[in-house]
Amino acid sequence: MRFKLIVAMVEDELTDAILEAARHAGSTGATVINNARGEGLKKAHGIFGMEITAQRDMLLFLAEEHRSRHILEAIAQVGEFDETPGTGIAFQLDVEDAVGVKSQIKSLSESSD
Repeated sequence: MRFKLIVAMVEDELTDAILEAARHAGSTGATVINNARGEGLKKAHGIFGMEITAQRDMLLFLAEEHRSRHILEAIAQVGEFDETPGTGIAFQLDVEDAVGVKSQIKSLSESSD
């Protein structure tokens, strides 16, 4: 079985909605890393010229290859990444090998039967 790693950097208030959308799209779980920091092309400055950095969450999904694009599209739709600049990004990477996913493989095999 081949896997993809989907990485999403999202505004923390969108995390729960994106996790729910990913689950409905076929995700079997995720890892959430809180307090990530992101910067766009231009740094945002507030009062007195101080730099503003919004909190982000990093969401990691190890997804079966055939489901990964569907999950990625669901994440992008809920996060409105293309419609609203600065809300986040998501991308997927090939996973060469993985261990500790035996139960996920079993669950995926049973759901495709």
